[in-house]
Amino acid sequence: MQLKLSASRFPVATLLLIAPFFLWGTAMVAMKGVIPHTTPLFMAGVRLLPAGVLILIAAAFMGRPQPQGWVAWLWIALFGLVDGTLFQGFLAEGLVRTSAGLGSVMIDSQPLAVALLSLWLFKERIGFWGWLGLGLGVSGISLIGLPDEWIFNVLGSGASFTVGNWQQLFISGEWLMLLAALSMAVGTVLIRFVCRYVDPVTATGWHMILGGLPLWGASSVVESQQWQNLVASDWLALSYATIFGSAIAYGLFFYFASSGNLTSLSSLTFLTPIFALVFGNIFLSEVLSPLQWIGVCLTLISIYLINQRDTLAGENNQVATGEKTTTHQQPLLEATTAKKVNPVTLSVRESEPETLP
Repeated sequence: MQLKLSASRFPVATLLLIAPFFLWGTAMVAMKGVIPHTTPLFMAGVRLLPAGVLILIAAAFMGRPQPQGWVAWLWIALFGLVDGTLFQGFLAEGLVRTSAGLGSVMIDSQPLAVALLSLWLFKERIGFWGWLGLGLGVSGISLIGLPDEWIFNVLGSGASFTVGNWQQLFISGEWLMLLAALSMAVGTVLIRFVCRYVDPVTATGWHMILGGLPLWGASSVVESQQWQNLVASDWLALSYATIFGSAIAYGLFFYFASSGNLTSLSSLTFLTPIFALVFGNIFLSEVLSPLQWIGVCLTLISIYLINQRDTLAGENNQVATGEKTTTHQQPLLEATTAKKVNPVTLSVRESEPETLP
């Protein structure tokens, strides 16, 4: 999936595509210090409800249409339940019970689920280079997130996890992070169906509000001391996670997901732990091990392979057949013809057709 944008627009488009994953990674760093001072369901609601209101205010200024009819609201409600309540609920509870590194491996495995769902529902072609890239991406985030001792133990002994290891994973909450990853994957696919009836920006705002209300409701029943221990720096971190890590990040992500290639877009999720590691090193003095640096390199290679898979496959066909082949690529940013959706117009450079003599 190669973006063939004009030189003047390419940097802006690239920054917009990377922005959600940069904001998610930095928001995770901002929330690390907040978790001991609050409760998970309350924190999840803070990330959703205010962000949803901000998105709807922005949508009103942009002239985006509001949902019309019960079918549209049913799709938004389902979207809010899966990608709002379930994803943020599992993520917040998982952050409390698991290490950040191992949890990031679980949560960032969702591109595999998105690729399989997109192949099944939308017939998105993955191909050899795409599957290779997905495999390298999972390997990369595993090297980034898994403890070095585990990796050396498995490679040295040739043994896999024992029953005790798996019990430890489930008790510590990694299964919650896996459920969060699956919820996000399903939510990424759902946006295609939601946008048949609702504007993607408006749908994102309403799904965050509808998804956040059950989280705050559950928090009021099962949790206590939600905000009493929060200090000024905690509120500042929560504000950053809400405005930048939720409102802006999810608005951009689901806007692109409504029309672009889901497999390619979702593969950029592999960037999230890299940004988290970099800013964790800057603000929390976290140091990368040699294995983690290898994981970073594998992750970047995987993103290149996934997003350039059609080009690489076309070049291989050219070499094998000795003929000129034309590859029809679905761009990562693609104008949609769906009613009520007005995506950003990108300048595309097309190759000029050959003229007959």
